[in-house]
Amino acid sequence: MSTDTTASVSTHILDTSIGRPAEGVAITLAARSGPDAEWVALGGSATDADGRCKDLPALPEGTTHVRLDFEVETYFSKKQAEAQQDAPRVRDSGAFFPEVAITFAVTPGEHYHVPLLLNPFGYSVYRGS
Repeated sequence: MSTDTTASVSTHILDTSIGRPAEGVAITLAARSGPDAEWVALGGSATDADGRCKDLPALPEGTTHVRLDFEVETYFSKKQAEAQQDAPRVRDSGAFFPEVAITFAVTPGEHYHVPLLLNPFGYSVYRGS
């Protein structure tokens, strides 16, 4: 929840290769209080069955930049293993991008919903509502 002195962040992931939410993707959240400040890891969570991460840590007062790190390699490796249980291995890696890091600026009092549209060879993000 955002306040007058802090911003808040939420996210969800849609696996566009199957048209379904991406469940079980680990996400970490970091923040800093200026462009030259050090990143501070705040914690993380994982997406639920609906692809949402509802329990990200609160942002500290003074946060100006946020970074969401999505661990997608494990997700795609698991999906590939499930799809190829009885089939020959098609490729070595579950994803071209093993992780996705999204960095964005925030303003106190605002809420930022940042959806990730994901497939094994690309991704897109935007500020949602």
